[in-house]
Amino acid sequence: MIACPKCSEVGAIMKAGYVRNKQRYVCKDCNYFFTLSDPDQTAPGKKNRRHQTTIIDIAKSIGVSNSTVSRALHGHADISPETRQAVLEMAAQMDYQPNQLAYNLVKSRTNTIGMIVPEFTNSFFPNVIIGAHEILTEAGYNLTIMQSNESYQVEVSNTRTMLANRIDGLLISLTQETNNYDHLQVFEKRGIPLVLFNRVCDHVEAPKVVVNDFDAAFTAVEHLILNGYERIAHLGGPLNLLVSRERLRGYRAAMEKYGKRVEENMVIQGMFSQQKARIYGKYLLDLENRPDAIFAVNDSSAIEIMLMALEKGIRIPDELGVVGFSDNPESAYIGPGLTTIRQPTGEIGKTTAQWILQLIDSEEEVNLPKQKVLKTELVVRGSSRRSKG
Repeated sequence: MIACPKCSEVGAIMKAGYVRNKQRYVCKDCNYFFTLSDPDQTAPGKKNRRHQTTIIDIAKSIGVSNSTVSRALHGHADISPETRQAVLEMAAQMDYQPNQLAYNLVKSRTNTIGMIVPEFTNSFFPNVIIGAHEILTEAGYNLTIMQSNESYQVEVSNTRTMLANRIDGLLISLTQETNNYDHLQVFEKRGIPLVLFNRVCDHVEAPKVVVNDFDAAFTAVEHLILNGYERIAHLGGPLNLLVSRERLRGYRAAMEKYGKRVEENMVIQGMFSQQKARIYGKYLLDLENRPDAIFAVNDSSAIEIMLMALEKGIRIPDELGVVGFSDNPESAYIGPGLTTIRQPTGEIGKTTAQWILQLIDSEEEVNLPKQKVLKTELVVRGSSRRSKG
């Protein structure tokens, strides 16, 4: 016989389902629920198994079918108020937690959006993520973020992980190594919505969110020319990326408009890393007839050049003007302050999120624009303020 641990009553004990794989009892006299120690579970060397309460446990404990419990938990109208109340009370007593993932998979949804970015070194991508996260959480979606670390192979692996986790859609900015796009075309074939942003390609039929890199570069170089700089170099990014090609095109267009000769030995296209920036910067600053200004593809490269110039005793902006791209927080604090292009990072994130939601939630085909081009802003600081003459 089993005695109630609370009131010691013996004859009024009844079984009341299972909790964590243990038989549960209730005392009818004092309404106390309890379980008994299982020597097999606590014996040395015996592994405890964690059991999460299921719909089956609830159904057994109150003597109804599994489907009745399921319908009651989801508020179906064909379940009586009394039965629904009994199910909810037992679910609370047994600490039932619904398996949202399983439920979503039945509905062919996980309510999860994937996002792959190439790096977290600069503030650009974290700020884009913040903008996207704000929109997605308001819509009831989770955001899963992965970093490709500027590696094509890691990017491919990331996309496979996203597919395995059955994401509802993907937001992605490509690595500087990406030249093959088969891993993205898999999403198209499976009907999983895809939106590219910032670093995009023309080989994937998906909406793209970018800034006007051509116009931004043109504005940056024009600013240097109007401040009296003549021999302007360009430290660019890898040419497989559209952003690099557009910034190079903007640089050349500004030089041509103002009749400035482009010296090809002062146009460098390379990787985005700070280590590479120091190599390229040393080359430019060691030239016998060195440039008097440099337009860099991003702020981290521009800052490396400024630091190297200061080490060499080259005065900024009198002897060397420098303009970057992105307006990272440190750009405002490095002396004498870096002139740069500010990008609408929050708007980029919000737009990509809004577009992916439209693609997911629409029952019919959505005619989104092929591309949204956002405006940038030139932020003028001390690194380029030099008067003519």
